[in-house]
Amino acid sequence: MLAVNDLFVAIEGSPILRGVSLAVSAGELVCLVGRNGAGKSTTLRTIMGIRAPLSGTVALEGRLLTGLRPHAIARLGVGYAPEESDVFGALSVADNILLPTWTRTTDRAAAARIGLAYRVFPRLEHLRERGGQQLSGGERKMVSIARALALDPKLLLLDEPTEGLSPAVVPSIIEGIASIRRLGRAVLIAESNVDHVPEFADRLYVLERGEIIYAGAADGGRALAAFGGSGGDDRRGR
Repeated sequence: MLAVNDLFVAIEGSPILRGVSLAVSAGELVCLVGRNGAGKSTTLRTIMGIRAPLSGTVALEGRLLTGLRPHAIARLGVGYAPEESDVFGALSVADNILLPTWTRTTDRAAAARIGLAYRVFPRLEHLRERGGQQLSGGERKMVSIARALALDPKLLLLDEPTEGLSPAVVPSIIEGIASIRRLGRAVLIAESNVDHVPEFADRLYVLERGEIIYAGAADGGRALAAFGGSGGDDRRGR
């Protein structure tokens, strides 16, 4: 599904990613874990075409994404929910979720795609007419993920989906992600705390100073050792 090979990225002359390679297969949930400045968000942004790599490639189902603009990558079936959520405050919840159905046509009808987004996050059903600026942080995160799902993506990129949220809201986000995985979509999550990695994750990559230092089972043992024995302190996921 997704193949990232030997990715090098610099920002304002400073190297951020050094030879990053990772893969996500169809139906897999894979987590990319790392501390502040490790390069998690940069990895997702480069996959999405927001950042241009110095070298290396990104491919989806064998098709090269490197060099494409973000809107073209989205039309190929990559959904992206950034850490900041980026919900349109002037639009209602319903309109936020509707937008991707205008930008990408698939075999699924728009109504079916929107209905699925509400089934994954049923709480949003009662907030349809509420404006984006009136939502809590957890509600904005749900809208951001639901909007990406309404694109009908083959691959979903989620940047810090539970970071900074109330503990009361986190279970709803995690259950929504579990529902997406059960749909058979490929999911790549960037997470700052290894303790927040969903227990149903298939595999784990640990990113340290722009390099992958662990790739394997998400069972906590070797992964935790690779991460220095703690969840880290990455609050910005850059």
